[in-house]
Amino acid sequence: MDRNNPVLYLVLPCYNESETIGHSAVKVKEKLIALKESGKISPFSKALFVDDGSKDDTLAKLHALSSKDDLFAVVALASNRGHQNAIMAGMMVAREYADAVVTIDVDLQQDIDALDEFIEKYKAGNDVVYGIRKDRKSDGFLKKITASGYYGFMHMLGADIMTNHADYRLLSKRALDMLSEYDETNLFLRGLIPTMGFTSDVVYFDVREREFGKSKYTAKKMVHLALDGITSMSIRPLEIISVIGFVIFLISIAIGIFTLIEYFKGNNIPGYTTSIFVSLLMGGVTLVSLGVIGEYLGKIYMETKHRPRYMIDSVVIRETGKEEKEK
Repeated sequence: MDRNNPVLYLVLPCYNESETIGHSAVKVKEKLIALKESGKISPFSKALFVDDGSKDDTLAKLHALSSKDDLFAVVALASNRGHQNAIMAGMMVAREYADAVVTIDVDLQQDIDALDEFIEKYKAGNDVVYGIRKDRKSDGFLKKITASGYYGFMHMLGADIMTNHADYRLLSKRALDMLSEYDETNLFLRGLIPTMGFTSDVVYFDVREREFGKSKYTAKKMVHLALDGITSMSIRPLEIISVIGFVIFLISIAIGIFTLIEYFKGNNIPGYTTSIFVSLLMGGVTLVSLGVIGEYLGKIYMETKHRPRYMIDSVVIRETGKEEKEK
């Protein structure tokens, strides 16, 4: 592993990004060439696009790019497996060739010019470098509120995640080799990578406006990722359920004692409103509790199947000065 002149692979996951590919490829090429010419990275460094089972002509455009320029490499997944699995697939392929890998969204809203600082931190001896957005000015009001609430909730649950860190990060080959040992199906890389314990640092970057196309990260996908993060990194929700159950049990005993005392005193307590309230409360708590337990059981069920996280359909990497490799 050469820290002074590392082979850097930029991993860019793609899903139905036909409108974005051409523009992003130009920006990526300009940046990598500049880094190579300045001697910051090896001439063998590349941009590795990962097609996550796109249904448009994204893959065709990626193959066209790679056939014309050996700076671009392509990994094609056999089906859509989600953003986290696409990133993982790209990193696992890249670790066979690279000294370090940086993952970044293909729309390049995460400032690609921050790569210089990532590389400096890597050369300083860090195996993991996290990209942290400086602010959330580009987000809408609802996104700001939900994001802040989510990170606060995750920290409350004891999850070791970086606030305002998405999936813009650098991993050394050593960190990638360790990450490959994690075989869990439900991936949440933002929480998983800090658990490895490697020397790390952060880089702060600006978030830019998306220039082409629309984000494919829908609200449904964001909710799914949030649930994966909670259930993958903490069992505290189950502990909270236990505490709530114990508290309700104590309250029930207190109400029971109070009712008996009033009964023996001869007081007539209608209790209709109280009965309805308690019934609704207990029903709601029970359903929520079953839902939380069901989430964990579902994750356990998927883990026990030991299904592969992704299936790679093809890999095209044209090594500089060598014949094209295709798997």
